[in-house]
Amino acid sequence: MNIHKSKILITGASAGIGKAIAQKFLAHDNTIIAVGRNKQKLDLLAALDKRIIPFRCDVSKQTDIDNLILFVEQQHPDLNILINNAGIQYNYDFQQETGLTYKIEHEVKINFLAPIQLIALLLPTLELNENAAIVNVSSGLALVPKKQAPVYCGTKGGIHIFSKALRYQLNKTKVFEIIPPLVDTEMTQGRGTGKITPEQLADEFFKAFKKDKYEVNIGKVKLLRLINRIVPKIADRIMKNGADKQS
Repeated sequence: MNIHKSKILITGASAGIGKAIAQKFLAHDNTIIAVGRNKQKLDLLAALDKRIIPFRCDVSKQTDIDNLILFVEQQHPDLNILINNAGIQYNYDFQQETGLTYKIEHEVKINFLAPIQLIALLLPTLELNENAAIVNVSSGLALVPKKQAPVYCGTKGGIHIFSKALRYQLNKTKVFEIIPPLVDTEMTQGRGTGKITPEQLADEFFKAFKKDKYEVNIGKVKLLRLINRIVPKIADRIMKNGADKQS
């Protein structure tokens, strides 16, 4: 991939992984459409660099997605990279939790349906431009789940398989997948130790992105994949109670 002079839309861009990836691309003279729910955070981010274009959007709401697509089509037809980073995780037990329906729908919408919808709706724009790419952020939990977050694991597993299948379909637009371990973000506060920073993730992803490595295993995920391939039962045992292991 050419890492210069692109226009990149990043969901969940105002903090954590999304912000770190945005800063990495800005260092190589790219323009960022920063998408997030919190207008104040987006405005603060945009104040850091004139190449950041803020757009408030809650990807769990169809009206917001529709407005985002219209905004891109009308004002940014040169968009060539989409990074689906926004995500949410609830930890709960199906036998004990109340209000399951809302949490299930929220996780599925944000983590799975919204990225797929954004790809479907923005692909015609991406395909018109050179150096086109889609980047989906999944999780090590897409490979080996933990019991505390079955829906989250399911959505990330879905994104993992979807990304691979979509890669088979697309000839011009490249499809990347970031597979992170536990990252120190707002979502993982109070969960586990041994986290990597968003900046560490962004650095590792960027090296792979430049070399067209489509499945980007970050940090400890490399070891997890190896263990899962050689001795799956051990990987399951490690991750089963793995609130401290993966995000």
